Amino acid sequence: MNLFNMSAIAETAATENAIPTNAAAGGMLSSIIMIVVMVAVFYFLLIRPQRKKDKAVKDMLAALKTGDRICTIGGFYGTIIAMKEDTVTLSMGSLENTVVIARWAIRSVENVATENDSSMPEV
Repeated sequence: MNLFNMSAIAETAATENAIPTNAAAGGMLSSIIMIVVMVAVFYFLLIRPQRKKDKAVKDMLAALKTGDRICTIGGFYGTIIAMKEDTVTLSMGSLENTVVIARWAIRSVENVATENDSSMPEV
């Protein structure tokens, strides 16, 4: 073998073993794009709705006032007769049946139609 053939063989072997830089950069870029898309999907499907729900519950608990009819997380219905910072006193049926519960244990405020409610049709 002559010297020319040896250098050609070495050059061919080096070219075959080399990774094309454009293909590696393209694969890396597509991986980064997929990760960004996955994070965006998780944010819009899981994180954002949960934050909205938490904010709505926090606003509902902050807007509580005496006389509101509420439902607890245990399924009990009652009317608020007194409130402290972290507790609420409920009347369940009559004033003799009162219960003190934690404020966080309130699931929802029931909408009770009042006489001054304009959405009620007049007869």
